[in-house]
Amino acid sequence: METGSRLEVRAFHVTDAAYGEENKITIDGHLTVCQETAKEILEKEPLIKSIDIRIILPDEHQQHTNTIMDVIPLSTKVLGKVGEGVTHTLTGVYVLLTGVDESGRQVCNFGASDGILADKIAWGRAGTPLETDLLISFDVVLKENTWADRPGPEAAHRACDTFCQIFRDQMKKFNGYKCTEKHVFQETYEPDRKDVYIVKEVSGQGAVYDTRMFGDEPCGFEGGHSVIDMGCMPALVTPNEFRDGVMRAMD
Repeated sequence: METGSRLEVRAFHVTDAAYGEENKITIDGHLTVCQETAKEILEKEPLIKSIDIRIILPDEHQQHTNTIMDVIPLSTKVLGKVGEGVTHTLTGVYVLLTGVDESGRQVCNFGASDGILADKIAWGRAGTPLETDLLISFDVVLKENTWADRPGPEAAHRACDTFCQIFRDQMKKFNGYKCTEKHVFQETYEPDRKDVYIVKEVSGQGAVYDTRMFGDEPCGFEGGHSVIDMGCMPALVTPNEFRDGVMRAMD
């Protein structure tokens, strides 16, 4: 038996979230969100009209949401690249990227995910939050008519990634021995047995339906490549790369 990549995921559970003067995550699970960060990010994104950052508690799901562009776990690489080494991740919280343009046109709304939040998320599935999880809403309003070209939606994803990176950089410094749970995934291969390949079809239709792969961080935007720019050609992904977040949906 041959061995492939080894991935160790250390999870740190978030117990509460509150507003404050800085964006901060502590190793014992206290998360602070600074809404003023939106202004700093906005200065670097000329295609974005406004950004609203809010905490959504588990009992606040009966509210309107713009199109859900992505549900993003807060995870970061501590050692190695995506798919190997050590990853630190937060449980109990997700970042919810939503978008609309200033004329009211919903962004990337193929699945009609705008509406009442409680009805628009398939809670408790792989890649989706539990109903008891905290949500950090990152709501982007694009400038009028920028929703139909790739630079508009990409600006929303990039802005949200900038926000997430603030927490990722802090998580890199967490003492791994103090994690609330740890999972180790060791890939193995048997030369005399057949390999199993799973074909996953992803969005790459054009302006507002895209998938980004091989980012610098798990489920990250920066450093990634659009499948459109890759010619929508097949790409080989290992099991550990997939489970570590090598792919980011952008529709």
